[in-house]
Amino acid sequence: LQAPPSTSSPAPLEAERAIALEWLETDGLGGYAAGTVLGPPTRRYHGLLVSPIPGSAERYLFLSRLEPRLIGPSGAVPLAVPLTADGPRLCELPRPQAFTARPWPRWTYGTGDAALTVEILGDRGRGVAPSGGVLVRFTLQAGAPHILEVTPRFAARRADDLTFANGVLCEAAEVGADRLRFQPYAALPATTLRASRSLTWYPAPHWQRGLVYRLDRERGYDHHEDAFSPGYWRIELAPGESLTFAARVGEQASDPEPRWQELASLRSAAEGARPLDFRRRLELRADDFLYRDGCGRLGILAGFPWFGEWGRDTFLSLPGLTLARGRVNECWEVLRGALPFLRGGLLPNIFGRSPEDSHYGSADAALWFARAVRLAGEQVPQAELRRTFEPALASMAEAYRRGTELGLRFDSEWILHAGSAELNPTWMDARLPEGPVTPRHGAPVEIAALGHLLLVTLAEWDPGRWAGPRDSAARAFLDRFWLAEEERLADLWREGRVDRRLRPNMLLAAACDCSPLSPSQREGVWRAAAPLLTPRGLRTLAAGEAGYQPRYRGGPRERDAAYHQGTVWPWLLGSYVETGLRAGIAPGRLRPCLEQLAEELDAGGLGHVNEVYDAEPPHGRGGTFAQAWNTAELLRGLELCRRFEAREPLS
Repeated sequence: LQAPPSTSSPAPLEAERAIALEWLETDGLGGYAAGTVLGPPTRRYHGLLVSPIPGSAERYLFLSRLEPRLIGPSGAVPLAVPLTADGPRLCELPRPQAFTARPWPRWTYGTGDAALTVEILGDRGRGVAPSGGVLVRFTLQAGAPHILEVTPRFAARRADDLTFANGVLCEAAEVGADRLRFQPYAALPATTLRASRSLTWYPAPHWQRGLVYRLDRERGYDHHEDAFSPGYWRIELAPGESLTFAARVGEQASDPEPRWQELASLRSAAEGARPLDFRRRLELRADDFLYRDGCGRLGILAGFPWFGEWGRDTFLSLPGLTLARGRVNECWEVLRGALPFLRGGLLPNIFGRSPEDSHYGSADAALWFARAVRLAGEQVPQAELRRTFEPALASMAEAYRRGTELGLRFDSEWILHAGSAELNPTWMDARLPEGPVTPRHGAPVEIAALGHLLLVTLAEWDPGRWAGPRDSAARAFLDRFWLAEEERLADLWREGRVDRRLRPNMLLAAACDCSPLSPSQREGVWRAAAPLLTPRGLRTLAAGEAGYQPRYRGGPRERDAAYHQGTVWPWLLGSYVETGLRAGIAPGRLRPCLEQLAEELDAGGLGHVNEVYDAEPPHGRGGTFAQAWNTAELLRGLELCRRFEAREPLS
């Protein structure tokens, strides 16, 4: 494929390239549709209708796909053939003649005597009450009239499970002239499909057996599945005619064609006709991560296809996804919505519907929350900010002074500690059965810096209570973490000893606007990070350090062992750029570090940057194909460069 997939290509796509490209459409309610450009799913998470169910944050895959078959003078042409254990080879599968990912995924298939386009749009809905679900549109572009057959395939399972042919599934579907309602299991809600026209339904219940998910196989997971279909539709289309389906969990009442026209108009207007630069392309996909839960609370999903709302990711991503785009009200709403979840100085690592069904396993989620409050304060009246958030931030500091869960405690000099030998609650949290892969209990440098930031913010509101602790923390931070000979920060302080291994966490500390580091010390940290810098982000451990892993490959154990031991994370570029700017480095030297990620928007997850990359060239992709804090920190880094050039305050 010579042309990038964001523009139509003139010839059928090369199969290996097309099956490695993944598209994503979201509905703003935590649901999504995703798959490969070639068509066959390669992950268990690929599907047309993946959605939470009422009362739960857990996603289920309801509708796997709609399989079209075009019947005309030259015979029947199947346009969707999955990978199976005994099926055709990859090079023998149907390939689109053209594909574009913008403003929404669109495929064009040529059959010899006709051309059919297939388009998919996530139904993000209106305001605070989006409709949810997905729209799929088939249009016969040319040739004589053809018969279109459409077969729906269902999984009806948790998104991270697999399903197989069984005798429990209810095979009957409720069928109307323009709709189908299918509830294969009583424990799950039904899936409803509504068509824009009346069409004929042919019952033909059967299982499609032996689907193979090759990415799951590469990642060391079970990778075979069966999918069920209760039958298929048939309709005659004349050239220029379209058939649109709306799919959602539960009932579907509205006609999908007007809805398609409305959403398509909004998306086209948002993108515009002009070529898009890197920043604008990131902005257009940033909304994929914003969602409302079943109670209407606004939150951020950490990544697709498998992450939900994770507290650390939420509050680290929030400034870039909202403030960097001028969306102050949404930032404010997310922060206020999190307040009821605060417990003993902690915010959830994994949000549930309520504090009771949330998981509190992150030491720094609440600290990143405090940083987001501070950054929001640049664009919100201080009196209102203090009135809303001072009680919460003060309760956090008091809890840490007493000592709280996850080992969080201020010591006598107000340096914040976290974790234990068996518990590593920082962002470098991978574990093997024998314990943490990257033990960082004690005072990790970024935890100490965020603790100081919390004290600085409180001291601005109540200096009589917090100025002393703030000043003590600043002095102790420099005494304990600054490595004068290397001119950088240590990664960890524990019981009088420091961990001198070169990691990027020092940049998270040095980037804070209120860091006790001088500009020259920040420059030292920035320069010392050079061995970590790659074209895809920063390594989590410098090559040559003990435990360095050059590749993020293999099964779960092998990948966990490499996750924070060298593997590259793009989101760290935000702090790299911010540290450089605060040290006086010109944006012209920093912006290319961000902009070189532009080619990734057409390479893995279309419009997105993969979660992680190998530490060594060619920096193969890994993890999720869309990650919130990557998009967020790239946007924030670009905005900081713009501010610096415009002589605006960085914070």
